[in-house]
Amino acid sequence: MEDRERRPGKNVVDRSEGRLGERLLGRLLDRAHEMPPQLIAPMIAEEVAGIGGREVSILLQDYGRELLVPLPGLRLLVGEPQEIADSPAGTAFLRATTVEVAQADGVRMYLPLLDDSDEVGVLALTLDTVDDDDRRLMRRLASLVADILATKHAYTDLFFQARRREPMSVAAEMQWSLLPPLTMSVPQVAVGGAVDPSYDIAGDSFDYALNDNILHAAVIDAMGHALDAATMATVAIGAYRHARRAGIGLAEMYRYMDQAIAEQFGPDHFVTAQMMNLDITTGLFQWVNAGHPLPLLIRDKEVIRQLEGPTTLPVGLGGTCPSISHLQFQRGDQVLCYTDGVIEERDAHGQPFGEQRLIRCINQLEHQDGGMRAKALQLSNALKQERGGHTSDDATLFLIKWHGETADHLAALQE
Repeated sequence: MEDRERRPGKNVVDRSEGRLGERLLGRLLDRAHEMPPQLIAPMIAEEVAGIGGREVSILLQDYGRELLVPLPGLRLLVGEPQEIADSPAGTAFLRATTVEVAQADGVRMYLPLLDDSDEVGVLALTLDTVDDDDRRLMRRLASLVADILATKHAYTDLFFQARRREPMSVAAEMQWSLLPPLTMSVPQVAVGGAVDPSYDIAGDSFDYALNDNILHAAVIDAMGHALDAATMATVAIGAYRHARRAGIGLAEMYRYMDQAIAEQFGPDHFVTAQMMNLDITTGLFQWVNAGHPLPLLIRDKEVIRQLEGPTTLPVGLGGTCPSISHLQFQRGDQVLCYTDGVIEERDAHGQPFGEQRLIRCINQLEHQDGGMRAKALQLSNALKQERGGHTSDDATLFLIKWHGETADHLAALQE
C-alpha cells in the first residue's frame, strides 16, 4: 500500500515520526468530519491497516462496569466481551496505560482511549513488531480515536446500544444522560463516581465542574423510586448547575435548589444533597450538607473521621440558610461521599450495612495501582460483594482526591 514506508534494511513498516504519522492522523481527522457514526470504527480499522496494523477492535465499557464490549462493524475484529477485572484490555482501561501481549504472529497492543482524562474504552490492534516509534504513534492514534468517538456519540445511539448488556429502565436512561463523565483527573485533583444498580438507577446523581482553580461538586439523592425520583433528580441537578454557572455561592445555592424542588413538586418531596467546593491550589475544602449522609475523610489509605458539621433540611423542605463547613486538606487526602442506599442495604440476616461496616470495608481494601476509575470501581465492587451482590436501592459513590500538585509545567510546554 502506498502509505506504507519501510526502514532501511528492515522488512517492517516505518512508523517513526514524520510523514507517515502525520498522514495517518491527518487522514483520520479529515475523513471523520463528515463520516456517519456507523462508519467511524470501520474507517479507523482501514487506516490502521494502512500502517501495517490488523485485527482492530474498539472496546467500550458496559454500563454495569464489568465488561469491555466490542463495537461491531466492517473490518473490525468483533470477539467476546473482555472482563475489566481480568484481561489485558481491562488492565489498560483501569490503569490508563498501554498493555502489550506477545503473540506468535506479532504483538497485541491494548491502548486506553482517553478523552481528556475520562476513559472512553480501549483500542486493540496487532502489529508485527513494536518499538518506541510505534508506541508513540499508537498512543497518539488512540487519543485521536477517543476524541472522535466522544464527538460522534453525541448524535448517535450506536455506542449507547453497544454498552448495554441488559434492559435499562426509563429512570436509569434519564440519570445516565444527566451524569458527567464518571472520572476526571488533572495534576491537582481527581474525581471518580459509581452508580448502582446501573440499569435501574433513579434518584441518585452527582455532578462536578472544574472552573479555574475551584472544583465544584454535588451529590444528591431524590426521595422515592423510578420516574418520580429521576425527575426530581433532574430538576435538582439542573438547578445546581444553573446556580453554579451563575456564580452563586454554596449557601445561596441551597436556597436556589430548595426553591426549585418546592415549586415543582410541593411540600412532601425532597432531595438530600451535599454541595462542595475545593480550591485545587490551596486544598481548602468547603461543603454544605442538606440532610445527606456525612462524607468520610480518607488519609493514608484509611478513614480517619466523618466530616461532621452543621446541617440543614433536605432540599425542598424550606430549611434555614446553611452554614458552610471548612477543612484544610493535606496532600493525598480523599473525601468519599455516598448515598444512603450504600449503608441501608440489608444483609441476609436483615441487618443494615451501616456506616461502621462501610468504613471497615474501605480500610481493608487492597490499594492497587491505577487511576481514579480503578479506585472507584474497586470500592464499588467491594461494597457490592460485601452486601451479597444485592442492591435494592440506589447506591452511589463519589470520590475526590487532592494531589496538591501544580500544572505550571503543562502551561510552559504550550508556549
